[in-house]
Amino acid sequence: MATKLHEHDLGNVLDDAPDAGGRLVTEVEATATKRVAARRPAATTSVSSAHVWEFKARFRRNAFGWKSQPAIARIKQAVSEIKKVARRDPVLAAEGAVLFLERLSPALTNIDSSSGAIGTAVGGAIRTLVPFIAGARVSADAREAWLDRLWRAFCDDEIPYLEALGDYWGELCASPDVAATWADRLVPSLKTSWGQDRSQHAYFNGSMACFSALLKAGRLEQILELLERAPFLWWHYRVWGVRALAALGRTDDAIRYAEASLGSTDSRASMAAECELILLAAGRAEEAYRRYSLDVNLVGTYIGSFRMLAKRYPHVAPETLLADLVARTPGDEGKWFATAKELGQFDLALRLAHSWPADPKTLARAARDHAVSHPAFAIEVGMASLDWLAQGVGYDVTSADVSMAYAGTMQAAGVLSCTTQVRERLRALLADRLPGNFVTAVLRRELGI
Repeated sequence: MATKLHEHDLGNVLDDAPDAGGRLVTEVEATATKRVAARRPAATTSVSSAHVWEFKARFRRNAFGWKSQPAIARIKQAVSEIKKVARRDPVLAAEGAVLFLERLSPALTNIDSSSGAIGTAVGGAIRTLVPFIAGARVSADAREAWLDRLWRAFCDDEIPYLEALGDYWGELCASPDVAATWADRLVPSLKTSWGQDRSQHAYFNGSMACFSALLKAGRLEQILELLERAPFLWWHYRVWGVRALAALGRTDDAIRYAEASLGSTDSRASMAAECELILLAAGRAEEAYRRYSLDVNLVGTYIGSFRMLAKRYPHVAPETLLADLVARTPGDEGKWFATAKELGQFDLALRLAHSWPADPKTLARAARDHAVSHPAFAIEVGMASLDWLAQGVGYDVTSADVSMAYAGTMQAAGVLSCTTQVRERLRALLADRLPGNFVTAVLRRELGI
């Protein structure tokens, strides 16, 4: 049974046993609060006092209602404002990023996050802003003040929107020495939360921050030792062991560790993405492509998936990439037609158009658009469009779609001086379909049937 360790302070745990509320007892939180408050003015006031951030007034506690879109728009505006400042003053931009992240979660408290849209927007903002904070050249006191402020926001985040900050904590520390200091603060709490008995563990919200700090500090073996105490198999813990082994130069061990690190609810895609990056960094692109690329690089559109793969694996022939993508998505073969056509792979496009159901409207447009430039291709793809339409494939089909496919086919036939032969093929094709089908009804006069 897991309890929750929500560690606001950075002190040592005084009592390893959970209290009545299920929360592990820590040092008095007021001490940490006073330390943060005392440190903040001296380190940051000189950076930001002369600048007025537009987003500050917009991101106040409970600023947004339940709809996510207004908040998403404001998040994008805030990130753009910070990026604009970064071009002329990187330190001021970093201070703005810290201020924005401090104010972000309280402002979003009332939003309905069930769609995931607001979480995606926040995650994107964090990924964009972390490099500004990490890359700013400031004094040790200023950096520590920023980290204290971010840690306070991280711990006060109840939804949680800022959870991903923990993954970047080592990067935010900016140096191995600072990361080591934070690791020393967090490791005792992690050990206590996991305890000696795996059946009685607590959730520590700083676990990822701890591993991230250890990785930045170069304490790689310690990461592996800690993971041996983990109460259960979970990729989000074990990924730090994979990264530690990769940093030690033990690429094969890292891959084996990753393959053995998926719990019952973990996604293979996350593991595959990590392994792909490790193999690419090790110069083993062929192995990365063969073992993991098709688990990782399938994005929202078919052409987008191809382009992502082509960019990452320029040594693989385009026709090989496309054939592998088609094979990887059984049942969707016809949907790759447009990608094959756009890439000029006309033979493959025709095989896809004839062998698997494809959108007849897409095929009809292809026949129309290529009637002059590639007439042989246009004839075949137009015939495929009419064939699928005759079989009842397609949504919201009208007689205009049939006419477009027929017109493109016959225009191409005219270019090649074979209109009689193509018309006979169409009659034969429709004769093999159900009598009275939609296409036959539309083209009866044109075909004389």
